[in-house]
Amino acid sequence: MAAAAEHPVVIAGAGPNGLMLACELALAGVQPVVLDELPGPSSEPKANGLVGQVVRMLDLRGLYNRLSGVDGRPQPLPAWMFSGMALDLSLSFTGARANPMYILPVAQPRLVRTLLDQAGELGIDVRWGHRLAGLDASDGAVAATVSSVDGDYALTADYLVGADGGRSIVRKTAGIEFPGITAPTVSRLAHVQIPEFLRAADRSLQIAGVGRIALGHNRFDRGMVIFGDLEPDRSLLGTLEFGPSGEAGPMTLAELRESLHRILGVDVPFDEPSGPGPHALRRIDGQNSRQAEHYRAGRVLLLGDAAHVHSAMGGPGLNLGLQDTINLGWKLAAQINGWAPDGLLDSYESERKPLGQRVMMHSMAQTALMSPGPHVAALRELFGELTAIPAVSAHITELLAGSDVRYDVGDDHRLSGWHVPDLTFDDGRRVAELLHRGRAVLLDLADGSAAAAARPWSDRVDAATAAMSAPPAAAMLIRPDGYIAWATDEFTLSEQPALEAALTRWFGVPRP
Repeated sequence: MAAAAEHPVVIAGAGPNGLMLACELALAGVQPVVLDELPGPSSEPKANGLVGQVVRMLDLRGLYNRLSGVDGRPQPLPAWMFSGMALDLSLSFTGARANPMYILPVAQPRLVRTLLDQAGELGIDVRWGHRLAGLDASDGAVAATVSSVDGDYALTADYLVGADGGRSIVRKTAGIEFPGITAPTVSRLAHVQIPEFLRAADRSLQIAGVGRIALGHNRFDRGMVIFGDLEPDRSLLGTLEFGPSGEAGPMTLAELRESLHRILGVDVPFDEPSGPGPHALRRIDGQNSRQAEHYRAGRVLLLGDAAHVHSAMGGPGLNLGLQDTINLGWKLAAQINGWAPDGLLDSYESERKPLGQRVMMHSMAQTALMSPGPHVAALRELFGELTAIPAVSAHITELLAGSDVRYDVGDDHRLSGWHVPDLTFDDGRRVAELLHRGRAVLLDLADGSAAAAARPWSDRVDAATAAMSAPPAAAMLIRPDGYIAWATDEFTLSEQPALEAALTRWFGVPRP
């Protein structure tokens, strides 16, 4: 008989996705080990905020209030953009259709620090300066070789998760293909300080000889200019040009100035930020749009950029990756804890891979609409007319937010397969509070009989009763990731077999 693995899960990568997965596992009673080759948390501001449905998912774990510093629920934005074109959402979402475009403006280093704090509270072993050097996956365990300043060592795990970025060692070593395309573009980004005399009243830029450069993405005949305010005396300024860069070595502010001049035809004055660094200064030569052929190979799984890479236009990266994490966490924990029904862990790929494909689709579409030339200008004019139609604007917004895909959960109720609405009960509680523990919830909004029927699964499903003046359903079974697995408008004895079937499908056979 093979010896038991030392650890239930090893996670390669201590970025937002790896740390969030570690916390999800620990909430379910599984203690992972997290490895990262960096000596400590990176201070590089790779992302400057979270957009879309992931904001609500963080709210389900109590992290929204912790990161935002405000009480209450996330509030959606009245407007957003697609490829630099404005989407007016004020008329797009009416009735029961909720606006999913939330934003949480928090820089990636702060997000990592917050997740590290939570990991520390949960007793998770995070090993900085420990690089995964190799792995050997068998039917019974995964053997990993780790390099550190103290020397190489081996460890074994029941499962290994690659959250180690687009150049994932885990993906390559596991032999998982990464098909896709590389577009001939070059993007340049830097944190800069912009003179106040260039500012308009709405904080956009007014450039002599060019005109207005708005916050976000701005298309011109020879490329794109990206502008964003991060904090006082620090702005994000960038460009996107079509064709290879021809540059070698680290990017400089002089290179960004030259790129801006090629696109705009004039010089744009700016300086280095006066505040403390580090300040982003990077060039991306060639834009990859790629997705792993599989998210799982036996006991090896992929997460975040290790599973998919795409354009950053619209900020979809953390939205997609962290949603992957919350989908995977409870399923992997169920597998390790011994109650996962057949196929549960495989549903991670079947549910999340289509979302990755849609993000690649809309990010490539946005890049195409930024291309130079009169034909693209005409297409943007037509597209602008279409987005003025509220239903079209709503469709695109749900696509960008990642809220437009309904999972096949085996139940045909109108709510089943969708993310749970942001409900507030008569006693003031919110549905998000019921999911802070990372467990499934059988929510009974009627007489309590549905909650009682879930009692045999009480070791893995919480039962909750609440009252609402206009409940969306009489009862609903909510998975730990916030998706509704079953719902009914009236719970009677005849409905109990369907509820028990849903509980068994997602949470296994109850223990005696």
